[in-house]
Amino acid sequence: MRFGVGLPTMQEIETLGPQGVARAARLAESAGLDSVGASDVLVGDGTLALEGVVALATAAAVTERVMLDFGVLSVPTRPVAMMAAQVQTLQYLSRGRVRLGLGLGGFPGSPFWTAVGAPSTGRGRLTDEALRTLPGLIAGRPTAVGAERVEVTLAPGTSVPPLLVGSGTGEAALRRVARFADGWVPSALTPAQVRTALSRLREFADEYRRPVPFVDLGVHTVLGDDREARQAMEARLSRFFRLSPDEIREATVSGSPAEAAERVAAFAEAGVDEIGFAIDGYDFLGQIELIGEIRAHLAH
Repeated sequence: MRFGVGLPTMQEIETLGPQGVARAARLAESAGLDSVGASDVLVGDGTLALEGVVALATAAAVTERVMLDFGVLSVPTRPVAMMAAQVQTLQYLSRGRVRLGLGLGGFPGSPFWTAVGAPSTGRGRLTDEALRTLPGLIAGRPTAVGAERVEVTLAPGTSVPPLLVGSGTGEAALRRVARFADGWVPSALTPAQVRTALSRLREFADEYRRPVPFVDLGVHTVLGDDREARQAMEARLSRFFRLSPDEIREATVSGSPAEAAERVAAFAEAGVDEIGFAIDGYDFLGQIELIGEIRAHLAH
């Protein structure tokens, strides 16, 4: 089981400040985690959110080993050629540590989306086209882009990062994952829900004659004995994902590292290959250290 952690790019910056991203990335690497990630959650209504490409570039500059995960970039908010140039540059400067997660985006019609001209409809088609086009652009091959089919060649070409697709469990979403992706990035699922969706994903992968994508599950977490933070997390997730209290407990990781290891083992048994921890505990850096302790308990 591989472990990643989301960088402090939202409300955490009120406490950690401008140095928080670099500190968290260095700590994640020293704690033995496998990756750090940034989510694309720009809304434009005053909600705190750092831009993901810049956040991961900051993490790349202060680390040597951890993978740099986009979890995920919202395709409709960026021209595909610009997205390719940014990812290619980060892949080059980080010496091949990028993993490119893409998604339809969760905030259509928000002030930011409106300001950048991102469409609220046709997002699936745009995402499919990006998944087809980005590998050639990042690799430095002449690639036809857009409705005008303009030929674009970006240099220096780099290795194409693993393509991950963030989505739910609907048939269209799973087909997109099976057809294009190396990895699937769902979130807030119980082990039973993972098992059911993964069975369908295997069927679709067989249909497209492709390998079954690995599963990198996003899991909200509060480690330690901070009951207040845990209750706040559960209330927030209940509203956002419309999960029952029992489902929330099954879809999250809480408690001591030993207790968390039991939840992680349940996800692994369901077919999860990696967990990306979304920290909801108030002591962000302390939570990273506790995540690093989970693997020792899994070994036993």
